[in-house]
Amino acid sequence: MILKEKIEQLFTESEFTLDDRETYEEFKTALRNGEIRSAEKDADGNWHANAWVKQGILLGFRMGKMVEMSKPTETFRFFDKDTFPLRPMTLDDGVRIVMGGSTIRDGSYVAPNVVLVPPCYVNVGAYVDEGTMIDSHALVGSCAQIGKRVHLSAAAQIGGVLEPVGAVPVIIEDDVLVGGNTGVYEGTIVRERAVLASGVILTRSTPLFDLFKGLVYKSDGEKPLEVPAGAVVVQGSRAVTSEQGKAWGLSIYAPIIVKYRDEKTDASTKLEDYLR
Repeated sequence: MILKEKIEQLFTESEFTLDDRETYEEFKTALRNGEIRSAEKDADGNWHANAWVKQGILLGFRMGKMVEMSKPTETFRFFDKDTFPLRPMTLDDGVRIVMGGSTIRDGSYVAPNVVLVPPCYVNVGAYVDEGTMIDSHALVGSCAQIGKRVHLSAAAQIGGVLEPVGAVPVIIEDDVLVGGNTGVYEGTIVRERAVLASGVILTRSTPLFDLFKGLVYKSDGEKPLEVPAGAVVVQGSRAVTSEQGKAWGLSIYAPIIVKYRDEKTDASTKLEDYLR
């Protein structure tokens, strides 16, 4: 059987043999090498989840046994499933990992020329493509897909979506700038060259207001929220229109597209080029 069929079969099992564990390790190696991934874009530009890959990751949690991950001489103690150790890394991987305590969990793909600034975290099933910078205190969640030359600024939080297995995880396409303390969750798709200003929060239930085009983007319940290519998104607010809301002068958070990326915007996103 091919790997996909083996994983789908094992996902229905509750007890596992040494041969099953070898199949899982083969699967995890393919994830680590970028040969398979939890979500992919088709020729029409639509993203879809690879359910069997997400099943394989969930299988690892069921198959694994709790062990001590730390060494007896270490002050900090770590206990986790033996199926999810740290990702093995060497200098030949071409990944720049600055000293200070960043963590890459095994079963994630991190391409050459990626820069990790401590402390940051890359979770299982994530795919981080070439030339991306993950700044300090930034998170790449399980199964999140990060494109080429993306900048995840300090404390940016990129959610994942591991379950349900058919759901598309958070997608950040090529050349996107994600500002500090920004959060992207619940399978949101950020198209190429978009800029998310500091503090922007995007979820499946968040409407996105496009001042430039006079449109409102929403999730339809099945498809996630999408940020258009090249959009520049900032924090905003909108008035609560109920009588009580008016009486209290309330407003609620609203992300707003104020323009689309231009030469001036591009000039302001060049800082990371000097840090590589």
